[in-house]
Amino acid sequence: MAAIGIHLGSSCACAAVFKDGRADVVANDAGDRVTPAVVAFSEKEEVVGLAAKQNRVRNLSNTVVKVKQILGRSSGDPQAEKYIAESKCSVIERNGKLNYEIDGKFISPEDVAKLIFRKMKETAQFALGSDVNDTVITVPFDFGEKQKNALGEAAKAAGLNVLRLIHEPSAALLAYGIGQDSPSGKSNVLVYKLGGTSLSITVIEVNSGLYRVLSTNTDDSIGGTCFTEALAQHLASEFQRSYKNDVRGNPRAMMKLMNSAEVAKHSLSTLGTANCFVDSLYDGLDFDCNVSRARFELICAALFGKCIEAIKILLQQVGLATDDISKVVLCGGSARIPKLQQLIRELFPTVELLNSIPPDEVIPIGAAIEAGILLGREHTFSGDDLLSVECSAKDILVKAVDESGGDKFMVVFPSGTPLPARRQHTLLAPGEISSVCLELYESLEKSPVKEDGRFAQIVLQDLDVKEDGLHHILTILTMKRDGSLHVTCTDQDTGKSEAITVEVAS
Repeated sequence: MAAIGIHLGSSCACAAVFKDGRADVVANDAGDRVTPAVVAFSEKEEVVGLAAKQNRVRNLSNTVVKVKQILGRSSGDPQAEKYIAESKCSVIERNGKLNYEIDGKFISPEDVAKLIFRKMKETAQFALGSDVNDTVITVPFDFGEKQKNALGEAAKAAGLNVLRLIHEPSAALLAYGIGQDSPSGKSNVLVYKLGGTSLSITVIEVNSGLYRVLSTNTDDSIGGTCFTEALAQHLASEFQRSYKNDVRGNPRAMMKLMNSAEVAKHSLSTLGTANCFVDSLYDGLDFDCNVSRARFELICAALFGKCIEAIKILLQQVGLATDDISKVVLCGGSARIPKLQQLIRELFPTVELLNSIPPDEVIPIGAAIEAGILLGREHTFSGDDLLSVECSAKDILVKAVDESGGDKFMVVFPSGTPLPARRQHTLLAPGEISSVCLELYESLEKSPVKEDGRFAQIVLQDLDVKEDGLHHILTILTMKRDGSLHVTCTDQDTGKSEAITVEVAS
């Protein structure tokens, strides 16, 4: 029995198939193992992948890119607002939901994602020679429930039977069989993912085949596109030096330079030099320029420094030294860059750097392996099946009062807590009041708690007033695997109790 693993990134999508005990990435109809997550619309058809990307210069306002960044988000979301401001396609709010407006038609982000998933399904089915629909889809660790649901629904609308959504760092570990080679040991693994639009670093504790996220951080200000833009700016400077024309203010010319810079960047991962040729770049002038790998590394030196500094910051936050990490897993297309790999090796001189699987194929391969496990078929690793555990995406906190009467917040479920989980907390309140309110907040790890982070409150009323002493309110919090949270508060003196269930806590 075969199965599919699909990774939909902001820039590209990739599908792997699990068959006969092994997982392999499959090539699309253009012969590429990775497909641009780009959809172009016209009156007659929708084009997905490389053809849509190549024609974007001529069809800018009707071509959707980076749809993953807006899936499941609303207009008030800062990430959505940033996307809308940068999008060349018109994005408007309609009936409370964000839609693309293309040639007078309204198209939802889920519909765009559906077209990409359908393309990946067809790619996998063609490689397998059969109509296989059982699929595992990967999601970023910081995706909320709405975003997960939107991604899952888009996959289902494409005709896929979604067996499970699995976090991208977990899929990366599965691809290398981490946790199976020494199932009884405990180790810390760092997953380094540099994709097209963001950098995500996750530290995972592997213990007896279970994965526990210790800390994770995503930086949306750096990604593979930043390296492409830096090279494109260099090419624009070279064109200006040769022809005395500045094309930086010309969107069409800069789009051509971006396309050429991206091809050159990919070439420089394996070659020492790359040629950048653009036909009729500006005012009928052709542009031809050679870029060496050394020049590219010099142009992007500050970006490389930022990529490495992010690792140091995360390790400091989690209280680990580089020697505490046993393995580093590279994933994301931009993790192919030789200079970046060299810098990571220098930071972890005694640590095993896992890059034998192409970094942009690691996550879909892990997803395909998970799909094979879920189908209960033979898989590539011996021993007991690896168990994937859902984790809370954000810190869950209880608001309390400190000795001076000020507000303080206590973390009851740190982000990365394996689910299901149960916590007990005793809330102390002044005895002279007759009602006590317990407030629950959610926050990204290390971020300050904000008032709009409150997602639930529970009130105990008609308590016996005490002239001296305190109310002791026993609070039991149970978070299920689906992220729902059940809370029970009980007054220890009177036994009065209240309970609530929050459908999606994190």
